Amino acid sequence: MAGGLTRRDVVYAILGAFFLTNAIMAEMIGGKLIFVLPESVTLFGARPAATVGVFLWPVVFVTTDLINEYFGTKGVRRITLLAAGMIAYVFLVLFATMLLPATPFSGVDDTSFNKVFGQSQWIIVGSLTAFLVSQLVDVVVFHMLRRRSGSKMLWLRSTGSTVVSQVIDSVIVLYIGLAIPLHWSLGQFVQVAVPNYLVKLVLAVLMTPVIYVVHSWVERYLGHEQAHELAEAAARESE
Repeated sequence: MAGGLTRRDVVYAILGAFFLTNAIMAEMIGGKLIFVLPESVTLFGARPAATVGVFLWPVVFVTTDLINEYFGTKGVRRITLLAAGMIAYVFLVLFATMLLPATPFSGVDDTSFNKVFGQSQWIIVGSLTAFLVSQLVDVVVFHMLRRRSGSKMLWLRSTGSTVVSQVIDSVIVLYIGLAIPLHWSLGQFVQVAVPNYLVKLVLAVLMTPVIYVVHSWVERYLGHEQAHELAEAAARESE
């Protein structure tokens, strides 16, 4: 027990904190685009670009898979709805603060503030839609793979579910969050959507060791027996 919390509660709280923090940060910074490949590499005649938020979403989905592993669909549903509520709250706060005029001596004028956070509002709308849909897909694919692999091959169900869910997430969030407000052509959309997905895919694969490190920590912190019981109970509940 730690301050009235069980060790199981502490694990859920830590994973949930990483989940929420990365999801909200990804929303806030998602309006900035960067080139992800050398100048000599082009796609449809233009350099491939991605949003800077692309680096955080794999963390969100890997954390989802770890929560899924030990707390099942109920645990994922709970943290997903909480995250959706917090992201909606951020949307309302941004909208309200954009209505307040800046002082003449403010370091950030209204135009700059609204340009950055106004774009974030579109990202948030797109992300909320994509987030809820892709999370549902992630959970389903994760447990489908777990039923086939049992307690082994954590890397397969984590990476496999992320690979599938990120396709949906990338398409929806970029279309609503950037393509619509910026009036992108199909070529511009593909120029960003394809690299976004590929970066997420590469990061998801690179994060495989991290999954095992966190998994090992949970095993040591809870004890092998309790960790195994949690994972088996989560699998049964999710069936």
